[in-house]
Amino acid sequence: MSHNNSMEKVIIRDPEIMSGEPCFRGTRVPFKNLLDYIEHGHTLDEFLEQFPGVTREMAIAALESAKESLLARIA
Repeated sequence: MSHNNSMEKVIIRDPEIMSGEPCFRGTRVPFKNLLDYIEHGHTLDEFLEQFPGVTREMAIAALESAKESLLARIA
């Protein structure tokens, strides 16, 4: 449960920001962008260079929370 709380702090959904798509807090960068970068073979560093508003800590926290959520669902 604590991982979900940390995810909520890093990823927010606000209807006023990017039509409610889940974004990194304080940015207009959708979490999906990070997943797309990785899926297409780019590194975390490349993502962070393109989206400087997202810190490494934010990206890792979001990925960790997504991992925990997926593992909990398939357990």
